[in-house]
Amino acid sequence: MAIHIVRLGSPRLEGEGLRIGTVRRPPRGVPKAEFSSRNYYDVWFPNLAPSVEVMQAAKDAQSEADWKSFARRYRAEMTTTENGRVLDLLVALSRQTSFSVGCYCENEAHCHRSILRELLAERGAQID
Repeated sequence: MAIHIVRLGSPRLEGEGLRIGTVRRPPRGVPKAEFSSRNYYDVWFPNLAPSVEVMQAAKDAQSEADWKSFARRYRAEMTTTENGRVLDLLVALSRQTSFSVGCYCENEAHCHRSILRELLAERGAQID
């Protein structure tokens, strides 16, 4: 049992479980009825996605300093009481069942899911 951090739209891993899309917007050009069958996500949960403004900062990042600035801003967004409760829920679930969270970005190192991975690990999540 663990959380898998995945790229949405990639083939599913064996035993991955429910796939949660932590993205601000659904995939373009894909009918809603096909989100799951095309390996995007089973449940859309934009609450853990960066705000539109912070997401744009990540897209515009040209340097490591820009990326670190984005990371600080995203981490700050995740410190709200509501987001903290969501992270705690995912941590607790990771001890009971397998599921995945993800984003569309090709490179996890420059995607909010890398920071989400860190946040979950810092709270004690079981991560695969």
